[in-house]
Amino acid sequence: MPSPANLFALVVFSITGFAVFRWAAKQAYWRSAAIGVALMIYPYFVDRTWLLYAIGLGLCAALHFFRD
Repeated sequence: MPSPANLFALVVFSITGFAVFRWAAKQAYWRSAAIGVALMIYPYFVDRTWLLYAIGLGLCAALHFFRD
């Protein structure tokens, strides 16, 4: 069973990814939409807590720097 920190990260990054994807798809920003999909999907494949947060924060930073 995942720890509470893992569940929190899964929920936060998945909801953030869904919101980014919905916004980017409406605006036709496909690079941002792809990052949103990555934010929604990656938590299901990563089990280490520190890696989960590192990848999530990295994708959020990529969203900031590579916005269209």
